[in-house]
Amino acid sequence: MAVEAGLAVAANRSGFNVRKTAGWVAAIGIWVVPLLWTDLTTYLTLTIAGVTMGVLLFLTASGLTVIFGLMDVLNLTHGAFFAWGAYAGFSLLNVLNRLGWVEAAGLGRSTGSLVLVLLLSLVVGAVLGLILEKIIIRKTYGNHLKQILITMGAALVMTEIIKIFWGPNDEAIAVPAAFQNSWDLFNVVVNKFRGVAILVGGLVFVGIQLVLQKTKLGIIVRAGVENKEMVQVMGYNIQRIFSGVFAAGAGLAAMGGVMISIFNGHIYPGMGDENLIFALIVVIIGGMGSVTGSFLGALMVGLAFNYVAFLVPKLALGVNILIMAIILLIRPNGLMGRN
Repeated sequence: MAVEAGLAVAANRSGFNVRKTAGWVAAIGIWVVPLLWTDLTTYLTLTIAGVTMGVLLFLTASGLTVIFGLMDVLNLTHGAFFAWGAYAGFSLLNVLNRLGWVEAAGLGRSTGSLVLVLLLSLVVGAVLGLILEKIIIRKTYGNHLKQILITMGAALVMTEIIKIFWGPNDEAIAVPAAFQNSWDLFNVVVNKFRGVAILVGGLVFVGIQLVLQKTKLGIIVRAGVENKEMVQVMGYNIQRIFSGVFAAGAGLAAMGGVMISIFNGHIYPGMGDENLIFALIVVIIGGMGSVTGSFLGALMVGLAFNYVAFLVPKLALGVNILIMAIILLIRPNGLMGRN
């Protein structure tokens, strides 16, 4: 009996290792397979574009994985936070543009305007997140069906409020002058804002990891996810901590919104719904609650979309669903999700 149990455990571990290896092969293979069909210059151009799209998606998905993965809250208002962050940044950029800090600015003022816009969007998203968590989310903890219904309704209301304040039409968003042109690096044309986006996304990833892994707050949050009662017994207000986590996730979504809107050059009220779908795909691929997994998943989605859009344009929209399905078949919990 003991021998059979041992064999079963060994078989399970073997199967887990095979699935884990296959998952990592898929994650790494997506970087090199396109070299079979493209020349080096085209490959580098597509790869830089894919990495840029990936880190921009991560900015949005990071907030979702914090809320969904760590707090077990199905938050469909995430797209609305994304849109509110974009419109808040749009308004501030218009003000700064009149002061000469955007379209007629040098590197210093352009950088300053971008930092101010990111900080404003973070604050706006966090404040909206706190309000929403206190009013409606707190009453739905542990009930996913209620969370889906009430956050879907809240997202519709928030989108309609955007239309009231800013109008229903598309709006062009100003891009800081220092980030408008491109670099020519060994015949590879790189848009300057792509480099900025990669830098911002990398800094956000490192910052989240440091907070979760190296700070007392991060330890408390992770412990609260595993055992809320034990954290409360130790004297910590877990409800206040979870409110802060929700606000942080909403703020990250808002930052993603303003970065993607500047990258695309325009905004519209329904932009959050489209990006929510991408964020959900990224979180599912990466694994619930794993920031590193979301980062890898975002890169996979960004790279796959750009490679396939170049090689087989008709498959570009469906390739990310296909990747998600394959990853879930190989690794049901995602690339780095908990078993």
